[in-house]
Amino acid sequence: MAFMEKPPAGKVLLDDTVPLTAAVEASQSLQSHTEYIIRVQRGISTENSWQIVRRYSDFDLLNNSLQIAGLSLPLPPKKLIGNMDREFIAERQRGLQNYLNVIMANHVLSNCELLKKFLDPNNYSANYTEIALQQVSMFFRSEPKWEVVEPLKDIGWRIRKKYFLMKIKNQPKERLVLSWADLGPDKYLTDKDFQCIIKLLPSCVHPYIYRVTFATANESSALLIRTFNEKGTLKDLIYKAKPKDPFLKKYCNPKKTQGLELQQIKTYGRQILEVLKFLHDKGFPYGHLHAANVMMDGNTCRLLDLENSLLGLPSFYRSYFTQFRKINTLESIDVHCFGHLLYEMTYGRPPDSVPVDSFPPAPSMAVVAVLESTLSCEACKNGMPTVSRLLQMPLFSDVLLTTSEKPQFKIPTKLKEALRIAKECIEKRLIEEQKQIHQHRRLTRAQSHHGSEEERKRRKILARKKSKRSAVENSEEQPVKHNSNNSGSGASSPLTSPSSPTPPSTAVEHAPL
Repeated sequence: MAFMEKPPAGKVLLDDTVPLTAAVEASQSLQSHTEYIIRVQRGISTENSWQIVRRYSDFDLLNNSLQIAGLSLPLPPKKLIGNMDREFIAERQRGLQNYLNVIMANHVLSNCELLKKFLDPNNYSANYTEIALQQVSMFFRSEPKWEVVEPLKDIGWRIRKKYFLMKIKNQPKERLVLSWADLGPDKYLTDKDFQCIIKLLPSCVHPYIYRVTFATANESSALLIRTFNEKGTLKDLIYKAKPKDPFLKKYCNPKKTQGLELQQIKTYGRQILEVLKFLHDKGFPYGHLHAANVMMDGNTCRLLDLENSLLGLPSFYRSYFTQFRKINTLESIDVHCFGHLLYEMTYGRPPDSVPVDSFPPAPSMAVVAVLESTLSCEACKNGMPTVSRLLQMPLFSDVLLTTSEKPQFKIPTKLKEALRIAKECIEKRLIEEQKQIHQHRRLTRAQSHHGSEEERKRRKILARKKSKRSAVENSEEQPVKHNSNNSGSGASSPLTSPSSPTPPSTAVEHAPL
């Protein structure tokens, strides 16, 4: 087949989920406008930062593009007269900083392509839809039975994963969806093993996995085809959204959301846990559970996107679990992500922050018990329960599942070993990142404490006491030294001056994570 043979030159394997922070550092006035100098940083390392220059019109353009999300964002208003005054520019600079802070505090907006292009044009200048179309077109040269109906623009959150509505030429009424995805930073399988495992996915049969019709891959990307489901995903059900609408429009600020009935929570939760256990027992890494990756088929949940971990794509919730060192395996990631999903099923929205200190009233205390075991401060600090443990909890233990479809997914021994090694590599990178974040937090806390007003006062008091003690000790030593000099030794010793107090070190300011 004529699918692209080699990865494109200069390929960047960025982790798109690493948070960007932005500080409006300064402004400069030119002839008729003002430019704002912004320091952008990826992750916690100040070495991984750069400057960009943006006008107010650039912010306005970004804001107009983000209107699809349906949020009221605090962009400072335009001003035609007096917009070059120094005080006004300083006030606007503060307003633009607040605007960026609000966007980056929103989990969906902070990961969207529009913001990435605004803050990091060097790494996000490509037209990913055009790249996907080129590769899909090359594939269809040797597979003429498929035909693209239309791009499904921005229906997913990933920047480097694109979707197309498809049909088979001799079956024009049947609709399918093609997904094309680039490789991610956690792709550790060899090219040969990667392509073999991708091609195995259509053979995976499970009552709670959404079937793959066709799958193929090369050294740089993968292409999969599934049946298009008009009813959409579990997230579409919760948010009452249309599957074809853009991700930002569907999920960022939905007008109608509603938690599910208790029986639905119990049934859907049990089905999802059963398929997670199946994958864990097979040694097949997942790590990508969220409500938009669960397809609804009647009253049955079917898991999507098993290929994500093989491609090395980072998880939707990665920026959450990198904060907790006890969530360091793909199994524990699945359990933590299940907590997020259960919260959404229960309350019709994601949690405001994680860990969750207290939970709103739920249809049953059994729901709260599972949420506490996966999202509470204690759980995030001490570690996640196993999937088997969740299945034994009262919320799910009495759910009866009736299905005649026998699970089947045969993975050759050699590929199982390759998956095990790849899984260990994914977890190793995660653990290293968690360690760095933990050390950074400790350093930031220490610097914040050291530079606090209370700590500076304490050090000044200690320095004065030390200075006084030193002066007293020196005054007591002088007569002794005088007598010693009169003894005829001929040697004179200079007086010891009081030691100077150590000036307080300046605390280093860090942008919020």
